[in-house]
Amino acid sequence: MHHSSAFPMAILSAILLATPAARAENGLVSVKSSHDVARTVERLEAALKEKDVALVAKVDHAAGAARIGEKLRPTVLLVFGNPKLGTPLLQCAQTAGIDLPQKALVWQDEKGQTWLTYNDPRYIATRHGAGECGDVVRKTAAALEGLAAAATKP
Repeated sequence: MHHSSAFPMAILSAILLATPAARAENGLVSVKSSHDVARTVERLEAALKEKDVALVAKVDHAAGAARIGEKLRPTVLLVFGNPKLGTPLLQCAQTAGIDLPQKALVWQDEKGQTWLTYNDPRYIATRHGAGECGDVVRKTAAALEGLAAAATKP
């Protein structure tokens, strides 16, 4: 029986969708936060610092919208990385550099719920044909799951 490369992602999505605190679709993992956007961002920044992960950039999309007279629910992007994890992935598939450093979007939905969304490293590996890089992908996924939990849990 032949399965497309989307098959493992479908299984992963089904598992994550079955968990009420997280959902996954289109290569994105979204984790429900117990905090508002500002507090979730603070907690994520603290977790990054604690794990010695470099914060490369912080973009407040709502502030950008306000500068042009538009409204946007709270939406903050953090760009961060650790060369110990990123470099091996780039060695497997250099085009993964378009998706690195990692990003996390902390945002509020229309119901007022805060979410932390990030790119699933397994999806990135599949996208760039880095199947032989499974160990670093697993380590990166575990690191991102830990950072998301630190930022979103009560």
